Amino acid sequence: MNDVPGHRITQVHGEVFGLTVRSRNVGSQLGAAFKSLAGGELKGMTKNLESSRQEAIDRLTRAAEAHGANAVVAMRFDTTEMGDTWSEVCAYGTACSVEPA
Repeated sequence: MNDVPGHRITQVHGEVFGLTVRSRNVGSQLGAAFKSLAGGELKGMTKNLESSRQEAIDRLTRAAEAHGANAVVAMRFDTTEMGDTWSEVCAYGTACSVEPA
């Protein structure tokens, strides 16, 4: 969201991000290779991405708090494949202070 309903932004602290880079394990890669032949969800990969996103959010939250913020607006994710086995997940947004309107 670009705002917090029922609150007003009192100070903008700037851009913050949380970043994680993960390597997929060999078992997950082999399972994905076989699963891709038949089709369907790659559960190991899904679990890894969910975990990566949560870690990125946690790091984003800590970065915002370190700037003195109590909210992050306009939060987004960016995911990049790095090589054959690494994935980067970045959560980013604008740290700000909000108070009830």
